[in-house]
Amino acid sequence: MKTDYTFSIQAAERLQQLPTQFFSKLVAKANAQIAKGHDVINLGQGNPDQPTPEHIVKQLQQAATNPLYHKYPPFSGYSFLKEAIANRYLQDHGVSLDANTEVAILFGGKTGLVEISQCLLNPDDICLVPDPGYPDYWSGVALAGAEMSFMPLLSENGFLPDLQAIEPAIAERAKLMFLNYPNNPTGAIADVAFYEQVIQFAKQHNIVIASDFAYGAIGFDGNLPISFLSIPGAKEVGVEFYTLSKTYNMAGWRVGFALGNAKVIEMINLMQDHYYCSLFGGIQEAAAIALGDNQQSVVQLRNMYENRRHALFQALDRIGWQSTQPQGSFFCWLKVPAPYTSEQFADLLLEQANVVVAPGIGFGQYGEGYVRIALLASEERLIEAIDRIGKLQLF
Repeated sequence: MKTDYTFSIQAAERLQQLPTQFFSKLVAKANAQIAKGHDVINLGQGNPDQPTPEHIVKQLQQAATNPLYHKYPPFSGYSFLKEAIANRYLQDHGVSLDANTEVAILFGGKTGLVEISQCLLNPDDICLVPDPGYPDYWSGVALAGAEMSFMPLLSENGFLPDLQAIEPAIAERAKLMFLNYPNNPTGAIADVAFYEQVIQFAKQHNIVIASDFAYGAIGFDGNLPISFLSIPGAKEVGVEFYTLSKTYNMAGWRVGFALGNAKVIEMINLMQDHYYCSLFGGIQEAAAIALGDNQQSVVQLRNMYENRRHALFQALDRIGWQSTQPQGSFFCWLKVPAPYTSEQFADLLLEQANVVVAPGIGFGQYGEGYVRIALLASEERLIEAIDRIGKLQLF
């Protein structure tokens, strides 16, 4: 009787098509320096450095004792949380949302940004993707077996895509477009005129718009970023993704929302019915409290990031590193000095200054020539990081 069977496990093709996680390599390099005993200042990641506000934490602690939440929650989540996000959007952006049909609760915004491609795209469909942009857009498109067509974000266009430059044949095959303002990684914001063009373009070519509004609470110089949904006609053509991760320092809580077009929201809820049974009820209750009337913590957070931006760019000026300040988000998009590539420059800063920055090439072809620095350290540490870089005499 034969006993020497050869057993082999093969990954499905969809896993083999997933893009490489560029930033896992960045983390590994940083950890290697830390393991050697170096004092590394990590400005390369997007993980908020402040704790969740105390009143939100206390609400979770209290809610965790509620026996109701120890059972399965409703599949699409509790209505009180959907009503809370609808109320917040009405107060902040003047957007009226039907909490029952135009709001979907997500396991973090990232989940929804991956799911929407699976909801809308078939193989051979095209998704229009910003370049540079958030790499997880690519993941959803790959899982759907669709194709990507990249929209360059160039400094001369204010890091907005040029819709007129999209080839007609591409536009006719496209079914989905990702937008992200305030923008990761460039820190740019979008204005009303741009969103009006987007809505017209979407209607003309029957393209669903996915607006990633993860940094929607973080605008500088007294300007609150514009929600795509606040523009007339937006709900006819698209949805917006929002997360509590950045606004309330709740990255580990995994609370996000898809908002807008009722048909797309229905698709996302249907998809999630097959994956999840919604968030723990205690987290939903605490999230509703976060979204309530007391938004002082958000104002304080925004002021903190603006102060950090000011401190960082003062330090950059001192060492001669000339760049444009971001208008929103907590990211700064800085040009790389010649003759380095973005990855070479990032490696140099890590190895010789013990400072981590994110190479622009990790965000797409048009990210080359830049590095991304996050305002996710104290003013003192940001200044120290730039002083260390200044000592390398690169500028």
